[in-house]
Amino acid sequence: MVTRRPGFTLIELLVVLAIIATLLMLAVPRYFASEDRAKEAVLKENLYQVRDAIGKYYADKGKYPESLETLASEKYLRAVPLDPITDSAATWVRVPPQDPQQSGVADVKSGAPGQARDGTLYGDW
Repeated sequence: MVTRRPGFTLIELLVVLAIIATLLMLAVPRYFASEDRAKEAVLKENLYQVRDAIGKYYADKGKYPESLETLASEKYLRAVPLDPITDSAATWVRVPPQDPQQSGVADVKSGAPGQARDGTLYGDW
């Protein structure tokens, strides 16, 4: 008499692996797309916060801050935020004032290379 041991057959294991692979093929691209959307949303928010702090600094002092670190040291920002695309606070592009007699940082842009999902350049935001 032949006794069967409980367990899975090779075909059952292959079917389960095929199902898992199919689910991963559907989920992974959506994960990376949602990660890109999240980084772009954080970049927009960080740009808004820094620009708002520059505006408040200018309204209080009548001049632009000399650097982004000045905004943090004078408590207009808690810290210079990271550019989420480059994962660095050092890649912000500082835009000088249009008036050549003034100095400092009048605006910031992202120093990240490449395009956003909508086709615009990160550096144009």
